[in-house]
Amino acid sequence: MTPTERRPPGRLAWPVPAALGVIGGILLGLGAGWGALVLGLGAALGLLDRRAWLTVLTGLAALAGFASLSAVQRQPDVLAPWMGAQVTLQGRWDGQFLTLREPRARVALAPKPAARPGPLTVSGRLVRPEGRRIPGGFDQAAWLRGQGGLLVPTPSSVLVAARVRESTREGGVRGWFRTGVTAGLNTRQAALMQAIQLGDRNEIGQEDFQEGYAVRDAFSRAGLAHLMALSGQNVALITGLLLFLLGWTPLPTPWRYALTAAALLGFLWLVGPSPSITRAVLMGFAVLAGLMLGRGKPDALALIALAALACLLAFPLWLLDVGFQLSFLAVLGLTQTARVADRLPAGWPHALRLGIAATVLAELATLPVIAHTFGQLPLVGLPANLLAGTVMAALVPLGFLAGLLGPLAAPLNLVNGLLAGALLAVAETFGRAPVLTWGLISPAGFAAYYTVLGAGLLWLLGRVRTPALLAAALACMALTFLPARLHPPRELVYLDVGQGDATLVRLPHLTVLVDAGGSVGSDYDVGGRTVLPALRALGVRKLDVVVATHADTDHIEGLSSVLRGLPVGELWIGERKTDDPVLTAVLDAARDQGVRVREVRRGDQITSDGVALTVLWPGGKMWSTEDNENSVALRLDTGQWHAAFLADLPAGTEGILGTGPLNLLKAAHHGSRHSTGDALLAQATPKDAIISVGRNTYGHPHPDVLQRLQTTGTRVWRTDQVGTIRWPIP
Repeated sequence: MTPTERRPPGRLAWPVPAALGVIGGILLGLGAGWGALVLGLGAALGLLDRRAWLTVLTGLAALAGFASLSAVQRQPDVLAPWMGAQVTLQGRWDGQFLTLREPRARVALAPKPAARPGPLTVSGRLVRPEGRRIPGGFDQAAWLRGQGGLLVPTPSSVLVAARVRESTREGGVRGWFRTGVTAGLNTRQAALMQAIQLGDRNEIGQEDFQEGYAVRDAFSRAGLAHLMALSGQNVALITGLLLFLLGWTPLPTPWRYALTAAALLGFLWLVGPSPSITRAVLMGFAVLAGLMLGRGKPDALALIALAALACLLAFPLWLLDVGFQLSFLAVLGLTQTARVADRLPAGWPHALRLGIAATVLAELATLPVIAHTFGQLPLVGLPANLLAGTVMAALVPLGFLAGLLGPLAAPLNLVNGLLAGALLAVAETFGRAPVLTWGLISPAGFAAYYTVLGAGLLWLLGRVRTPALLAAALACMALTFLPARLHPPRELVYLDVGQGDATLVRLPHLTVLVDAGGSVGSDYDVGGRTVLPALRALGVRKLDVVVATHADTDHIEGLSSVLRGLPVGELWIGERKTDDPVLTAVLDAARDQGVRVREVRRGDQITSDGVALTVLWPGGKMWSTEDNENSVALRLDTGQWHAAFLADLPAGTEGILGTGPLNLLKAAHHGSRHSTGDALLAQATPKDAIISVGRNTYGHPHPDVLQRLQTTGTRVWRTDQVGTIRWPIP
């Protein structure tokens, strides 16, 4: 090919390298070195397109992204002087944050108040948000940092033990719209409509289909969670409704586009900025503006890049937000809908082919992020989304129309109530289907998956042949599959469950969970909300043995959810109490799941992979009236390395166990002064000790225990200070 025959420049839309530049600049600002690769990709695309100014633009965009991030990170924390203090705050509650007028700030509330959005007066104690303290756990501090932008204050504190002093229902346009969305509906339908139309999932999060089966969990397990997050589907359906209604007016076509575009901006103001809805509104606005000006529809990739550019310049930390990632990955996948639909059987209805193609592509594009973040993958997403999509096609525009009608919407909501009920029925039915559990995915795993997905796209475009696609898939599967087989897990994991106990023993062919925490005086499900996500994040798909050490809520309450959430081989217990409701609930869960219950005694043992797990207590001949004295205590031995788990045993019982020398001691009773006594320490002389403890009023760990451990030269590791502790087994 001669120089005169080369492809002419100008095929690359400028937002693409600009967006890559902004992303690269933000990543470099966050200390992620691979941001340089993203920046280099943007610059290379400009050079390949034979337009040097695109490379310059990429660099300038990187500077802009870096500057935006720096500006957001430098925002002053105006509430810092009151940190740790009891305060009373007044502001506007939007279902997510309390926005204060003076000083200008936003605050998260814990627990979330049941009050509807509107003016709110609330009291409590201001604290710093916590980071991720458990695998698969919620990183509240990082999430809150991502909610701020150049024009929106970053929530930097949490008001704990929040108590509502005064609440007023929201008025104005927002109050009118919310009234219309919920008028005449029952509680569950109204909660669903607020989630679908306003993105307010506060009330739907409190709804259950039945005890232990939450509505939000059903939507997640059915692959329908995205329906309760405002997104492109809402914008597309609302845009279609507005254009249809304006089509009955004598307005010129450009004016119809202009009014619809303005309405989309108004809708964004109404619901507030979030990654998915902001992206969708920006893209919808750009399309309508192009049609209004007679420019036609813009290039899809350029449109997506332009939306990413605008979002990240205003909210740079959205780049780390899972909602932002899922939204843009899904819409990137949807760009290939027509191509995939054309490859489906021609005899199928066109709408069905488009629906199948769109659902599959969106799921493929977001699959690793969902698996990594939520620890499970729905198996019934395709049929559930096809049915739910049909309902949503009518429910979203009619719900929006109901919001516009305000208090006059009750007759229309007779129809919306039926549609909402149908959507709930779809979620409830498909939510009972099994899901595929998954663990945390490494950067190499993400790279391998998207390499295969990219090869699949090139195959779809006819750029590579089938053998090359299969070779890429097999190579990436091998690279991600082999490391786990060559280096299987061999560790102890002391999960941070607050004031409670949960310890995981992981060996190549044996997985044992000792207790699963609990929440005394609270309805928070530690097992379902903390322990199960952690196990899934660690890649635990089954448990060979689960140990319920004794009938204390903070040790075994969470086991009921674990037994229902994962396959379990055996449940070990000590004393089979018949009058304890918490232990009874655990035994009932075991019976319901067909799990064998084994009453263990001193000397019982299980071995695997060169490791022996031996029961040290109880003896089983006599039972104490104190549950702690009946605790199941265990010793783990491998060669010359030894560890012990003593549950809540008191010092008197510890001293007669005969633990022998220990390398690692799980201190009993969260560091209570009545445990970890001198007799135990004299014979065990542990090098290290783990104390599983959280915020409490019991004085755990007691200074006397810490002093005894210090005297013996034992290093202390506390879950309340360092979070989850992972300890390798030699």
